[in-house]
Amino acid sequence: MSDSPFPQGFLWGGALAANQSEGGYLEGGKGLTTVDMLPHGEHRMPVKLGLEKRFTLRDDEFYPSHQAIDFYHHYKEDIALMAEMGFTVFRTSIAWSRLYPQGDEQTPNEQGIAFYRDVFRECRKHGIEPLVTLCHFDVPMHLVTEYGSWRNRRMVEFFTRYARTCFEAFDGLVKYWLTFNEINILLASPFSGAGLVFEEGENRDQVKYQATHHELIASALATRIAHQVNSENQVGCMLAGGNFYPWSCKPEDVWAALEKDRENLFFIDVQARGAYPSYSARVFREKGVSIVMEPGDTEILKNTVDFVSFSYYASRCASAEMNEHNSSAANVVKSLSNPHVQRSDWGWGIDPLGLRITMNMMYDRYQKPLFLVENGLGAKDEFNENGEIKDDYRISYLRDHIRAMGEAIEDGIPVMGYTSWGCIDLVAASTGEMSKRYGFVYVDRDDQGNGTLARTRKKSFWWYKKVIASNGRDLD
Repeated sequence: MSDSPFPQGFLWGGALAANQSEGGYLEGGKGLTTVDMLPHGEHRMPVKLGLEKRFTLRDDEFYPSHQAIDFYHHYKEDIALMAEMGFTVFRTSIAWSRLYPQGDEQTPNEQGIAFYRDVFRECRKHGIEPLVTLCHFDVPMHLVTEYGSWRNRRMVEFFTRYARTCFEAFDGLVKYWLTFNEINILLASPFSGAGLVFEEGENRDQVKYQATHHELIASALATRIAHQVNSENQVGCMLAGGNFYPWSCKPEDVWAALEKDRENLFFIDVQARGAYPSYSARVFREKGVSIVMEPGDTEILKNTVDFVSFSYYASRCASAEMNEHNSSAANVVKSLSNPHVQRSDWGWGIDPLGLRITMNMMYDRYQKPLFLVENGLGAKDEFNENGEIKDDYRISYLRDHIRAMGEAIEDGIPVMGYTSWGCIDLVAASTGEMSKRYGFVYVDRDDQGNGTLARTRKKSFWWYKKVIASNGRDLD
């Protein structure tokens, strides 16, 4: 790439999430959250899906989020490493229960505010813009046990109070905000996505889509509040992205892929366009869903986001048969294996062109600036005999996806920036593993929580530094 397609001022950086990196799960006045209840091992998936109630911690299980990589105590060192790579943006999240330990208090925990103020000041000291997610799979457990989490309309009040606190407390330090991380994951992973657990025999689709409505109202109100607090604030939504390809050119497969895409995009259709899409009425009718709305909700939803952010790891495939045989309750973004793309160690399809396809589809649909806020390769990293990690496989993955993003920009799509996922190794959200590593920086910690937490630069660290310095021109 002789001339960079990336515009001047393009934001380069990386992303972490509080619940996968901070640790300090009860320090500084923090309360328990949904993620703190997710164990490592066989029970993790049933708890994530809301099928196994887990409201108390057990002595015989290991909870990876409780210490994670201890960003809570290492943030200065970690932000210095980001600055060494040349980051101009760092995406992270605020742990809701660090500011409101129970979630329903009238006033925030000042220790929590002080911690994040210190983090964002440290970013600013190094010339790094914070990009902050308000809710990254992280609901205070008290709100789950006392109110039923997002199935309860009261959550709108609690969330908007929390959001206003953030916008006011960090005004002047943060101007880029996201409301809910990968909001569409609520359908696939209801407890980790939104703190939902199910009762025997209830219509789970009704619960999920009513909770969705409450989140969409909360997101729209938070967007309005952010603009009221400071007109310079920019607020985005966040989608777990990746188009569904039809398994074949059979019309039924093409329709199945369209339906799966709509299921994912439904949330962003509302957040970016300001109203429920026309197709939703039939979907709700056929699922036996009746959304309870309050007067004024349709007006509230018109507070649309300023930009559309998304994650992209892989494309997906759908067939009519898959749609018939997978119930929505067990559908954790399932996909048929695409024989035309390579796969990662964890079976995710590696498809850079799919990123360009996804970006074109989203810009055609929304005409709002895009921000790629998660992208990366989860892989097992090993030290060689010289004590180095030569992660050429990661460099190859990122290079191809950055090139595809450059092509999308050449296609005419405005893109604000790029934050690769897990820029410093963290706990994998899906499996709770440390061995599924994404970072440019290795953290000495294993799947059982053993290790010194020492940070080590990988080969990709130096490669990404060169990419940023050249504004995406030098990808070799």
